[in-house]
Amino acid sequence: MSDYPVTHLANGNTFTRPAVLLNPHHASGTQPTHLAEDPAIATFHQQLPTYGETTLHPLPSLAEELGFSHVFLKDESTRFGLPSFKIAGASWAVHRAVCQQLELPASTTLSTLQHALTQNPNPVRLVTCTDGNWGRAVARMSKHLGVQATIYVPAFMVEPTQALIRSEGADVRVVQNGTYDDAIAAVKRDTSETGALMVMDTSWGGYEEVPLWVTQGYLPLLSETDRQVGGATGGKTPNLVLGSVGVGSWMHAVTSHYTSAQSSASAARTRVVTVEPDSAASFKESLHCDAITPVKTGDTIMCGMNCGTTSTIAWPVLREGVFAATTVTDNESHECVGYLKASGVDAGPCGAASVAALRKLCGRDLAGSEEERAGMVVVLFSTEGGREYEIPK
Repeated sequence: MSDYPVTHLANGNTFTRPAVLLNPHHASGTQPTHLAEDPAIATFHQQLPTYGETTLHPLPSLAEELGFSHVFLKDESTRFGLPSFKIAGASWAVHRAVCQQLELPASTTLSTLQHALTQNPNPVRLVTCTDGNWGRAVARMSKHLGVQATIYVPAFMVEPTQALIRSEGADVRVVQNGTYDDAIAAVKRDTSETGALMVMDTSWGGYEEVPLWVTQGYLPLLSETDRQVGGATGGKTPNLVLGSVGVGSWMHAVTSHYTSAQSSASAARTRVVTVEPDSAASFKESLHCDAITPVKTGDTIMCGMNCGTTSTIAWPVLREGVFAATTVTDNESHECVGYLKASGVDAGPCGAASVAALRKLCGRDLAGSEEERAGMVVVLFSTEGGREYEIPK
């Protein structure tokens, strides 16, 4: 089994960890609070330009290779005209936050909010940080609303990614020599000094409302996935789902959906598996330590997951609900980008990582016996479309 080193940010202690961890805390105690899908969110999403469902790709060659009944990849490379699922959470959270600031109800339509902002004597400016797609999603929503957006980015962000965020009309500010966590600190300083509206998809003590709206914004995507899987399999539900973890908001939604009473048809059978880069495995390390544990991060082509600290609101749901946590290397992710491209799927390294994680899980006989896999339905969440990155050596 391949191991990797991880260094704790607080004290500099370094540990060697295995690439796969069966979560020792899985279903071990009192169920945390799960999220119920609010029908108002889907209604709001339908008001956005280029609204529509994304594609569920069957991967029969991967199913045959690993012995599953079905393997599907949910392709989030076209969500609302952007190459990532992030716009689903960003749009709802920005809408709720701006409505709150203008003292308007959450049910306010997009067009009504746009008009209200033109009459508002105090200009609204959104501030956030990103390692890629989140910042572009916030910038796109700010453009829809006609408000300013300032996006802080870590030093490792490549220029093409910065350019895509600027193309949405946002002010991009690079935190020199800074990590993602340093970018969070810059956002806190900006909002404290200027009174701008902070819109983040990670949480910490005292800042949880907006990140919760982000996670809630992702829930309709999972109901959409279930409808598609059921239609393709004669009504079956997923037995195994795999997705990427950054700060945790996306997998918070995934885990809540597939392990809550609201999803009782699948709750008894669906296992959730997370994947992270081995250079930024903050959630997996937190499982090892049984507490949120910030880690030092390194460069990775999976830059959307290059986050050193798990969101506080995501942690209890992930700790209790995730079946296994995996890490993959840049080379493994890159290889799977190529595999998906040959299969007709446009995926970036963060999206392809779930394929690598599934292979790793099966290689260690942790996805069920050969007989069990023959009847299993697997869903891989590809969280980003193809993009430029430096090919690992």
